[in-house]
Amino acid sequence: MDLSRFPRRRYTEGATPIEPLPRFSAALAATCPGGRGPEVWIKRDDLLGLSPGGNKTRKLEFLVADALAQGADALVTCGAPQSNHCRITLAAAVKEGLRCRFVIEERVPGSFDEGAGGNHFLFRLLGVESLRVVPAGTDMAAAMRAEADALAAEGRRAYVIPGGGSNALGGLGYVACAQELQQQMFEHGTGFEHVVVGSGSSGTHGGLLAGFLGNRIAIPIIGIGVSRDPAQQAPLVHAEAQAVCDLLGLDLAVPAAAVRCVGGYWQPKYSVPNARMVEAVQMLARTEAILLDPVYTGKVMAGLIGLARDGAFAPGERVLFLHTGGAPSLFAYDSVLLGRGTGLAP
Repeated sequence: MDLSRFPRRRYTEGATPIEPLPRFSAALAATCPGGRGPEVWIKRDDLLGLSPGGNKTRKLEFLVADALAQGADALVTCGAPQSNHCRITLAAAVKEGLRCRFVIEERVPGSFDEGAGGNHFLFRLLGVESLRVVPAGTDMAAAMRAEADALAAEGRRAYVIPGGGSNALGGLGYVACAQELQQQMFEHGTGFEHVVVGSGSSGTHGGLLAGFLGNRIAIPIIGIGVSRDPAQQAPLVHAEAQAVCDLLGLDLAVPAAAVRCVGGYWQPKYSVPNARMVEAVQMLARTEAILLDPVYTGKVMAGLIGLARDGAFAPGERVLFLHTGGAPSLFAYDSVLLGRGTGLAP
């Protein structure tokens, strides 16, 4: 698949590493049936560029290039109060000399805190132009259009980026990731039986799936839901993967069976901590000194751990965990992660 025909900004030098997690794998195996578990590896997309990076960086390489081609002087996007996507979009705007506005959806009533740390602190430090908070259930597309219209009334030109950067153009970032991973497996002489990824706004999961299908990478992708269970999530991933394939001009119908989503690890609500997330964050930090985040990767790793303990992976199978970043939000959840919080869901 030729991505060179699409404008692209490059925010990362080289490929993100893939690394084995021997101490984590041993700790996990000790809790699996028979004391044996999978061999877990990690792809470090938390090391992507843009202050600090994460999966949205790959999407923004294509989205921001399109914004610049259209003559935009501002980016408008949306997310939750501790949105990694908003933070990285703002970082890209700063890098390109653009302004940036957010519409923040308070998905959990009372969760927005003007004095919060984590990503919210970085919003302010990086200089967000404006931040408008709206209640859960707001039509976010309409709210972002209103921001763009307000800028147009001032004689400016806004480029609207959907939540998570999840559309066909943004999904090309994970087609590029699929190609990068394919080359790394060849260079390392290493294959994987499964890839585990977070599945939320669907751009990462869907884009990676399109890349695997287009490049004939026959490794199943398991998407751990961070906000929905499979009945609601799988159609979103399927639609995103198909949209990416269509944008690339592939004569390919995405098989429904290729979309594998797992639920049950994100409850009680999106961004609300649970005990399995805390265990996963602590376990990786204390075995490999790698930081996960409470909203996305912590719950995704909890899903990988749960699947391993349920026997979903054969002993010794190589499982690649795609680390999509998000560490700054740890500092908004420190009490819970250090055992000083209350009210954790089981």
